[in-house]
Amino acid sequence: MKVNKLQRVFLHKVNGQDIRLTDPNENFTISDVQHFYGGTYPILTNAKITGPEIVNGEAQYRFETTMGTKG
Repeated sequence: MKVNKLQRVFLHKVNGQDIRLTDPNENFTISDVQHFYGGTYPILTNAKITGPEIVNGEAQYRFETTMGTKG
């Protein structure tokens, strides 16, 4: 039996478009990745992480923010 590790990809929506963020280090936890990208995208520091969703052989995690929405 062969086990393949799925590549992790992180998605962040900006102005209605998904931005693909690559995995900075496969040894990072999901929270470490969020903290890593929080320096570039400060809105991610309070984002909720959903996933993984397996799409085309990738494990996709999504950063979801509620900033900028009313109600």
